[in-house]
Amino acid sequence: MTKYKSDFLNILQERGFIHQCSDLEALDAKLCEGPQSAYIGFDATAKSLHVGNLTGIMMLYWFQQTGHKPITLMGGGTSKIGDPSFKDEQRQLMDDDTINDNIENIKATCFKQFLKYGDGETDALMVNNNDWLDGLKYLEFLRDYGRYFTVNRMLSFDSVKQRLERESPLSLLEFNYMVMQGYDFLELNRRYGTLIQMGGSDQWGNIINGVDLGHKADRVQLFALTAPLLTTPDGKKMGKTLNGAVWLNANMLSPYDYYQYWRNVDDVMVGTLLRRFTILPISEIEKLEALEGQDINEAKKILAFEATKICHGEQAAKDAEETALKVFEQGGVGDDLPVIEIEQARLAAGIELLELLVEAGLAKSKGEARRLVQGGGIKRNDEAVSDVACNVAANDMTADGHIKLSAGKKRHVLVKAK
Repeated sequence: MTKYKSDFLNILQERGFIHQCSDLEALDAKLCEGPQSAYIGFDATAKSLHVGNLTGIMMLYWFQQTGHKPITLMGGGTSKIGDPSFKDEQRQLMDDDTINDNIENIKATCFKQFLKYGDGETDALMVNNNDWLDGLKYLEFLRDYGRYFTVNRMLSFDSVKQRLERESPLSLLEFNYMVMQGYDFLELNRRYGTLIQMGGSDQWGNIINGVDLGHKADRVQLFALTAPLLTTPDGKKMGKTLNGAVWLNANMLSPYDYYQYWRNVDDVMVGTLLRRFTILPISEIEKLEALEGQDINEAKKILAFEATKICHGEQAAKDAEETALKVFEQGGVGDDLPVIEIEQARLAAGIELLELLVEAGLAKSKGEARRLVQGGGIKRNDEAVSDVACNVAANDMTADGHIKLSAGKKRHVLVKAK
């Protein structure tokens, strides 16, 4: 394992964050000169970031912990275009109000638990690229910067090549995204002296555009640093479940469900995830990585607790852990289980089970709900249900005032009257 001079690169290497860098030796030397500035861009395509964004957030976390200044760049401008990287079709365009609303929600829920913001030398800074992109004049921009981008080079990037190989349309609007991202890097260097852009390996082409633009336009050396994308053993991107994205916003995904996501990861992923998404010492992680058989479940519990703690706070992690213990090891009902409230009148009349399973988020459709019931995968108050035509009603309430619906062994929802 390579030994670097800078604490930041050493930490990133031992935790599995380094995939590509435009010049590791020069970056290592620059990081030893004193506090530097690095950024990662986040487009505002939803009201929350998700687990797929966590790699970048943790890179910024360690950057700050080792004495440097992280910048979170909100893509108020680039969100109007949409990143085409490794997508099969153009993103749906959003209006300014939607983008601004998403940014405000992300600001409030997705960064402050990981980064310290303020006015200090190493305090994090949040900026919005709409501040400079929105005022650009098209002809002037093309004249001043268009000559630094070659279509030949842009077509060589994997994100573009794959789209073209699949014969998926790539609009001029989307093609401009990588130009805008390159310009972001140049603008941040001019405004804040930012020298490093980080991101996932799928962003390499976009980031390198900025490195090249800095060199050609301002004769400054900028650095690209990417982390390997995490995929599940079946080759899918991490951060997706049957019910959709694993959001960081507690209003969109409860801390309990967040905890359960980490608790249920594949055994072979545990060591990698402990290194990436917890701040446990490497010596402790190495001990957990060595566990085998049933003992790996203890490592998963620690992963779930630590990942939830850093995202939602220690109390939320304790509550989720306690609920999981009650539900899965003691056969009870925990206080932190997801709850769906149903009007008293509807419960009194009775609700079709299949309809309620969809409403509770345990199935995406009635067809899926029917298959779950027929396969023996649905329980009501811990009793298996075999009748697809049955109703759930107020008389199914337990003495504690709820109806517990379960899909398989790991997904539970409490139905309560309102």
